[in-house]
Amino acid sequence: MNDTAAEPSTLDPFDLRILAALSRDGRMSITDLAKQVGLTKTPCQIRLKRLQGQGYILGFRAQLNLGKLGRDHIAFVEVRLQDTTEQALTAFNGAVSAVPEIEQCHMIAGAFDYLLKVRTTDIKSYRQVLGEVISALPHVASTSTHVSMQSVKDDSNTTFNQMDAFGP
Repeated sequence: MNDTAAEPSTLDPFDLRILAALSRDGRMSITDLAKQVGLTKTPCQIRLKRLQGQGYILGFRAQLNLGKLGRDHIAFVEVRLQDTTEQALTAFNGAVSAVPEIEQCHMIAGAFDYLLKVRTTDIKSYRQVLGEVISALPHVASTSTHVSMQSVKDDSNTTFNQMDAFGP
């Protein structure tokens, strides 16, 4: 699957409505989806499969309340590497993928190399993950932690606004 298989401009209004509807409720039936977007069931199903095949829809999952599950401690970690050769970056990227507490990892252009979003049960467990896991990742030179006191806005599981795809 190629992430750049199609540009958003190649999506027509029906495709955009399908994406918007599914981003609000990924569990809706194909019948309900077809009604919402103004298609009959079969063309809607064909478009849905095409959108999945082209990589616009990566999958469907349950959105969990991690606070209720006791995983509500969030820290953001700035990571500086000792070495930023392609080999070092590849080694770090691969190792990060294996750490379940690291929810997100972004390569950053700026004063540090990576920004990690780390989710644990509490500050004690975070400290352990930082000391035993994150600091031991390949090529890590230093880290700096920022603890989240409150999540004011988190659009990571937000709905798709079909108007965004058309630009200004």
